[in-house]
Amino acid sequence: MAPDDVRVVEDTEQRFEDGTVLRVRVLSVPESEKFPDGVKYRLHYGTEAGDTLLRYDNSHGHHERHTADGLDEEYEFPGYNAVQRRFWKELEQACE
Repeated sequence: MAPDDVRVVEDTEQRFEDGTVLRVRVLSVPESEKFPDGVKYRLHYGTEAGDTLLRYDNSHGHHERHTADGLDEEYEFPGYNAVQRRFWKELEQACE
């Protein structure tokens, strides 16, 4: 994959007073067997100490959902737009 074929859609990090961190990285990549949607993403909410509280990603070429309890083995990828909505909804609920 040539660097010219990859476009950064979003790359942000926010640190909060309670010691949590929000990191969002979304890349537009060429459609391939590994990334058939043409999107590589990592939506992460965790602690500054490195603990994951919630993360959705396809960094390894398959879609995963992680919680504070570990990898969600029951997770089924509903499509990237649905993942975005679900992440932000779960994040909002976690911060209430």
